[in-house]
Amino acid sequence: MPECTIWQVTMNYDEFNQYCGSFPATTHVVQWGNSHVWKVGGKVFAIGGWSQNDRAAFTFKASDLNFDYLSHHDGYRPAPYFANRGMKWIQQTEASGRLDEELRYYLAESYRLVSLGLSRKKKQELGINLQKKY
Repeated sequence: MPECTIWQVTMNYDEFNQYCGSFPATTHVVQWGNSHVWKVGGKVFAIGGWSQNDRAAFTFKASDLNFDYLSHHDGYRPAPYFANRGMKWIQQTEASGRLDEELRYYLAESYRLVSLGLSRKKKQELGINLQKKY
């Protein structure tokens, strides 16, 4: 029987931008040291950049539970600039592609958390329906 090789494709900034852009009412800007910053209703929900090396790094808002878990999980760390100010943000530093599916989940959850913080009027204005799964 021939050997089967499983290739892991690491999420890059183009794929990150495509995924974040798939959520309703998002905007993309490049700021903070050439980072890809994604916002919903003017509020940041994801950042691609700020790596300590040449590998991609992705930062997102986390629930209290996810923050506590991921802060001690391989491939993640409390996000620089955010976590030291008491905010619950995590940076994925694992760049092998092993955690890409998890990353998609956490980016969607970050979008949901930030959207929940928008006023009802702003959500209606942007056409955001949080009942729909993204």
